[in-house]
This record gives sequence, C-alpha cells and structure tokens, in this order.
Amino acid sequence: MKRVFGVKKDKEPPPSVNDASDRISKRGETVDEKIKRLDAELSRYKEQIKKTRPGPAQEAVKARAMRVLKQKRMYEGQRDMLYNQTFNLDQVSFAAEGIKDAQQTMTALKSANKELKGMMKTVKIQDIDNLQDEMMDLMDVSNEIQESLGRSYSVPDDIDEEELMGELDALEADMGMETEADGVPSYLQPDKESDLDAELNLPSAPIGHAATPAGRANAQAEDELGLPAVPHASLRG
Repeated sequence: MKRVFGVKKDKEPPPSVNDASDRISKRGETVDEKIKRLDAELSRYKEQIKKTRPGPAQEAVKARAMRVLKQKRMYEGQRDMLYNQTFNLDQVSFAAEGIKDAQQTMTALKSANKELKGMMKTVKIQDIDNLQDEMMDLMDVSNEIQESLGRSYSVPDDIDEEELMGELDALEADMGMETEADGVPSYLQPDKESDLDAELNLPSAPIGHAATPAGRANAQAEDELGLPAVPHASLRG
C-alpha cells in the first residue's frame, strides 16, 4: 500500500518571524552588492563620455549608461521594498515579544496572588490590633515600675520648684560676683597679710636699736649684736 499511495510526508513547521527577517535581510544585502557594481559601471561610463567626442561613439556609451541606470533604479526599488518588509517583520517581532512578556508577567502575578492569599489567612488584623494594645499596656506598666523605683526617699513631696529655682539663681549670682577677680572664687584665693595680722592681733616688731639702760650709760659700747665692741687701734704717723 505504501508503494501505491506513498508515505505521508510530515509538514514542515512554518517559518518564524526571525527566520523570515533573516532571509529578507540576506536578500537585501545581495541587492546592495548589485547596486554597488552598477555604480562602479556607471562611473566608468561617465569617464568614457567625458573623453569621447560627440558623435555615434558617445551616443553608444550613453545608451549603455542609460541601461545600467535603469537596472540600478530597479534594484533600488527592490531594496526599498525589502527594507519595508524587514521593518514590518521587526514590528511584528516586537509585538510578539511584548505579548510573551505580558504572559510571563500575568503568570508571575497569579502565583504571587495565590501566595499572598495563603499568607493572609494566617494573619488577622484583629490579632495585630490586640497585640499592639497589649504591648502598649506593658510599656505603660514598665514606665510606672521605673518611676516607682526611681523615687527618692529623702526628698519631701511638698517642695516648691519655683522656690528652688530662685535659690539656684541667687547662688549663681553670688558665684558670679566671687569669680569677677581674675576668675578665681574667693574661697580659692590666698589670704591677705593684713587680714591675717588683724585676726592674730600680734604687736608689731620693734624697728631700730633698743634703748640703752640708764645704769649702763657709761658702759662699754656694744656692736650690732649687743656684744662689747672691740676698740679700734689708733695709727700714728
């Protein structure tokens, strides 16, 4: 039977957008090469026309140049058509890639939505509010405990804060007056000699030589230390 009817051939998969775009791009490159060859040929004909004199020879060169120019215009039209096809295929490819990205995004969003729903089942807003209220109560109790433990036993409760502030201001004023002299408090400054003598109330030391008693008026003279003075020998010439 296979020999009579033959074997069914498998259908080839349709070309993708990228395959078609590559094929058209190759065709466009081939057309560009043909156009370059025609440009070179046209340049050669232009030189020949400049060198030849007007006449049958020049007209023949112009006819060949016109034929080459027509071929060039035809290839340029084909190249423009191929470029347009490539541009359309690129737009289709871009749209297809955008759709694929949208599909992947939708799949990821669905998966994330499912996970979020599962997690939200384990978390309740009421439980969170109750937990926050309990934490606030615990913090208030902790603050009360700290305030109770921080109270001083020796400080009375009926102290007037304004009175304390007045005393503090007066103390600062006194300290400012004391520190005006060289910036040193009075209790750190050395005591003056006149104040020390006044406090001790001591008599002043005698100044000069002591008075000579009456019984010793004719006695031997004394030196500065109160000892008998040594007589000086007289020198005679």
